[in-house]
Amino acid sequence: MCGRTACTVRGGGGRKPGQSALPRGAGASRRPYISVERRRIEFVACTPNPTGAWVAQQARNLLMTLDDREQPVRFLIHDRDAKFSGGCEHVFQSEGIAVIRTPVQAPNANAYAERWVGSVRRECLDRLLIFSRRQLEHVLRVYARHYNQHRPHRALTLRPPEEANGNPTPLRAPADLQLNRTDLLGGLIHEYEHAA
Repeated sequence: MCGRTACTVRGGGGRKPGQSALPRGAGASRRPYISVERRRIEFVACTPNPTGAWVAQQARNLLMTLDDREQPVRFLIHDRDAKFSGGCEHVFQSEGIAVIRTPVQAPNANAYAERWVGSVRRECLDRLLIFSRRQLEHVLRVYARHYNQHRPHRALTLRPPEEANGNPTPLRAPADLQLNRTDLLGGLIHEYEHAA
């Protein structure tokens, strides 16, 4: 995750060994970077063959994305996946970001990333048949945008991460309220907005 206080990363993608969002034998590893403070998905990358060099490149891509937002990162929390060794940690440490590894076999130590992996699987990946890495990247990009801009979070007073700074909206709706519905991913996800 990344944020003013922390960034957390989860290796492996959240499926059991041998399971994949891609067709059998294709395999895929998804690496989410999540802001602890805002619960915002900062960056998601996927590949069928993750290597240490690929993970280090994704770390550089994340830092460029965060530089564009001028969002300071103090530390990175990640699990003990072997792909995080060496290059990835050096990328963050060279930027003055402390790297913290979670304890062995302690998924609760990286709870925000574990929660996101569970959410994306339940709400999205378990309901779609993914044929290619390109399709998986598209699905993850659409879901991350939905998660950041429309999906309510209890810890943020039922607001999405990108809207969480404002005051809570009253729960009572006016009698003449008109809504527009937008379907995402073929109607799998619905977003509602006030009609103009």
